[in-house]
Amino acid sequence: MGPSTRERFMKMALDLALRAKGRTSPNPMVGAVLVKDEKVIGTGFHQKAGMPHAEIEALNAAGDKANGADLYINLEPCAHSGRTPPCCDALIRAGIKRVFAGMQDPNPLVSGKGFEKLKAAGLEIVCGILEAEARKTNEIFAKHITTGKPFVTLKSAASLDGKTAAPSGESKWITGEEARARVHEMRDEVDAVMVGVNTIIRDDPSLTARPRGKEGKNIFRIVLDSALKIPGNSKALQPDGEKKTIIATTGKAALEKTRRLEAKGVIIIKTGEENGMVDLRDLMKKLGAMEITSVLIEGGSRVNASALRSGIVDKVVFFYAPKIIGGESAFPMFGLEGARELKDAVRIKDLEVSRAGEDIMVAGYVV
Repeated sequence: MGPSTRERFMKMALDLALRAKGRTSPNPMVGAVLVKDEKVIGTGFHQKAGMPHAEIEALNAAGDKANGADLYINLEPCAHSGRTPPCCDALIRAGIKRVFAGMQDPNPLVSGKGFEKLKAAGLEIVCGILEAEARKTNEIFAKHITTGKPFVTLKSAASLDGKTAAPSGESKWITGEEARARVHEMRDEVDAVMVGVNTIIRDDPSLTARPRGKEGKNIFRIVLDSALKIPGNSKALQPDGEKKTIIATTGKAALEKTRRLEAKGVIIIKTGEENGMVDLRDLMKKLGAMEITSVLIEGGSRVNASALRSGIVDKVVFFYAPKIIGGESAFPMFGLEGARELKDAVRIKDLEVSRAGEDIMVAGYVV
């Protein structure tokens, strides 16, 4: 069986994994394909934390045919008990002959142990097929499991000259319908969306996920509010199914208002202060401890600048509209004080550029 055939089956496993995008947190996305005589005899993917892993789904689909088959899977099978039993035991019992994997489990506590257990039982292991794609698929899981902190994406929408709002503060809508639909899809793929309290006061957004063609998931709504200025009638505070609102604040928050908000079901997280604002590094540690594995920042210029300066941002996604606002008083994508010299500028790698209707979407990773 040549490399191209192996890659074809691994691509199938990756596509299966992505069918649960945004639904498996805090677990990884995993797809599995069982192959015998170069024919697929069973497939599966992990749908949600607590539900059967991809390997088990594929084994159930294949039944007795699994004996002597090859498994293609984008992530090393687990050898430990978590919310479900270890998959390695089931693979050994089923008589799987070979395992072709995209990547080793990034969890430092279990990495390689699944392969070791399978090898000890006589299975052949081949790892590293379409490894770059496998790593990108589970970049959120890898960040959280290795650091205890969420993977953070900073999204911003601006004119071609980098302005997010006119001098009046008007920002609806700089970008078009397609770009806004993409943002709802991005929200649906993360655990939480985060904004500053000034965005709440100015725009009163619902901060919900309404992706096209399917029901949006319940995401955490996080508001950065160092002094608890948030109006009590804000949409972000209203009950919305199982959605939870988190307000990140500091010691400046009034005790009485803190209690009123907590009585409404709002989660209050107190952090240290960083230049009079919420300490974002401290906040990320606390969110990670809550098993919030991914955060989408949709802030204004001050929040964007603070997030970038604090070093919490992993990825940026910018939407540029074919408009020029101009003027020194219009709101920039990044406020506060930026880099004084070019050598201090934040560098972005692995840049991808695409169209979103009339707008341009630019995405990349912070170096």
